[in-house]
Amino acid sequence: MKKLFYPAIFHTAEEGGYWVTFPDFPECMTQGDTTQEAYEMAVDALGLALVSREEEKQPIPEPSSPDDCHVSKNEHCIIIEFDMLAYKKRNNSKAVKKTLSIPEWLNEEAIDLGINFSQVLQEALIKKIAAM
Repeated sequence: MKKLFYPAIFHTAEEGGYWVTFPDFPECMTQGDTTQEAYEMAVDALGLALVSREEEKQPIPEPSSPDDCHVSKNEHCIIIEFDMLAYKKRNNSKAVKKTLSIPEWLNEEAIDLGINFSQVLQEALIKKIAAM
């Protein structure tokens, strides 16, 4: 899962600032004093909603089309970008042990070169996942 893009509705608050809702995630709301702060908070809120649904094995909805988001006066539809891979890198660095098999000659060459097997595997997996 790479980057996800979901529409958010930025509502202008009477007292100033903005409150933000997501048509695809009714449970997800946030706010901010400025447009930038509201956007940053929206990214965090969207991330929490996505991760929560993923952890609870709930379906992740397809993003609504911005054209389907009806806004009123003092509301704006803004697309929020969320990078699931970057979020997981920042927030879930718990190590898990994996057993794997490689040819003996490859093992010996790698040991002679002082290659860190875990690091190489992590880098290769990150590269592979990012390419998908």
